[in-house]
Amino acid sequence: MLAALTSRLDHRPTGAHTVSKLLGSVRKSAVTTTLPAQDSVLPTGRPTPRRLSRKATGADRVFELSARTIGATVLVVTGGIGVFLAWQSVPTLERYGWSFFTESAWQPESDVLGIAAVLVGTVSIAGVAMAFAFPLALLTALFISEYAPAGIKPTLVSLVDLMAAVPSIIYGMWGYFLVMPHAAAFSLWLHQNLGWIPLFAVDADPDAAVWDQSRYIGSAFCAGIAVAMMVLPMSCAVMRQVFSQTPPGEKEAALALGATRWGMIRAVVLPFGRGGIIGGTMLGLGRALGETIAVLLIISPDFIIKPRILEVGTSSVSALIAGRFGDASAAQLSALLTAGFVLFLITLVVNTLAAVIVSRSRSGAGTDA
Repeated sequence: MLAALTSRLDHRPTGAHTVSKLLGSVRKSAVTTTLPAQDSVLPTGRPTPRRLSRKATGADRVFELSARTIGATVLVVTGGIGVFLAWQSVPTLERYGWSFFTESAWQPESDVLGIAAVLVGTVSIAGVAMAFAFPLALLTALFISEYAPAGIKPTLVSLVDLMAAVPSIIYGMWGYFLVMPHAAAFSLWLHQNLGWIPLFAVDADPDAAVWDQSRYIGSAFCAGIAVAMMVLPMSCAVMRQVFSQTPPGEKEAALALGATRWGMIRAVVLPFGRGGIIGGTMLGLGRALGETIAVLLIISPDFIIKPRILEVGTSSVSALIAGRFGDASAAQLSALLTAGFVLFLITLVVNTLAAVIVSRSRSGAGTDA
């Protein structure tokens, strides 16, 4: 090819225009030589497009099979638990019918069993827990992702994640010995100032010279504070992960337009992470609904439907099962498993909705302001 170029340069006038035309012909011939062989061409003379196979091979195939197997195992185990609880619930539902869900008393000696009171107590404790955990988780996630210096950010992440590894009995003892006396004093203050609201009413005189502390301990409010510290790490981790996926270009654009850091967070980060906020909160709610040991250590069991969260006495489904399982008869055991089946369904629905919302928020779907 170069010899031909040299020969043509020797027999033709030189000049910039002539040289450029010769170089153009060389490029065309070079491109022509790189075309595929003519054994795979279309009738039009163009090369046949290469078809890529999507079938996994080698290590990818092993990983795919392993992931599918593990996922199927989790589904089988979860489904097996649900089927077992549903099967064990049949004798109770046949004996008590729908009254099992409307009766508040739990008196096995009188053959009166119902979970209405414990369902209300479960919701009350979880509601108090999320009232404390939601703002703390949101502010902690925002501080770690947007305000914390880069040098201490990994340490803060590890400390928050470490909270999830603390056993629940430790949180229960912390709530019983340290939190409950202070929570009782705070409950008295709420009763004195907001007692006209049924939620903060207590059957005691708030202005007595010596206030009755026993009326303000062992309540859903005290148990909810301990549970809040247990669900905070999970909610915070989900929110922080979603906040970290905010497009940097949008954040920088907001700052370039003159927005303050808080203005940028309010206009960009929070709208983008709305799905993560909702999903993290719902995941924390699912954990709060099923918490057992910490609640059992703090509350004073009482099977009465009441909306008063500051007053002594409440119960939850998980605490009922843990407290009555050891000495339960066959009929009582079936009733406890039925209560567990109801809690299983509630938690499954809450966690499924949370997982769907979180999975959508990771790509920014559904988070447009």
